[in-house]
Amino acid sequence: MKHPSSREFFAYWDDKRGTARAPDRADIDPAAVRGLLGDIFVLSCEPKLGFPFRVAGTRVCALAGRDLKDQSFAALFAPQSRSEIEEIATIVADETIGAIAGITAVRDDGTKSHLELLLLPFNARPHTPVSVTGVLAPFDDECAALGAFTLTSWRYLHQPEKLLPRAIRKLQVARGLMVYEGFR
Repeated sequence: MKHPSSREFFAYWDDKRGTARAPDRADIDPAAVRGLLGDIFVLSCEPKLGFPFRVAGTRVCALAGRDLKDQSFAALFAPQSRSEIEEIATIVADETIGAIAGITAVRDDGTKSHLELLLLPFNARPHTPVSVTGVLAPFDDECAALGAFTLTSWRYLHQPEKLLPRAIRKLQVARGLMVYEGFR
């Protein structure tokens, strides 16, 4: 992580999760990260809707040039990056691991802006919507509206414990009769 906002929010998130894979959404206190609120957002994990924003900080909205509440996160990206960012957000939510990405966008005057995106999961609870939080921060201080975002690099932030594949984790929570075909 290169951006100070990403490092600070990740440290706070990591502290709140303790030994769990991710903290509960209720564990994150906005007052504790007051200086970062302009860069922080929360996404609803609804891939068919493009991961709509539940909450978006003022600087995130300024970078998009509009209020982002209920708007598609994926729609901020250029068509060639859209499916990749949707896949990254899905894996962050499903696998409960963080991701960090480098992003570029073009300003109205034609100059390029470089940004850092941090996506972090919340602990999934029964009967509550799944959501992801994160930081979107430009490396320069200019907050002008930007064009479509393009992914330039990304990686997952694997935790030291052994990660279970998504299919195996889903089987662990399955209830009732399980039929395994092909075994004798």
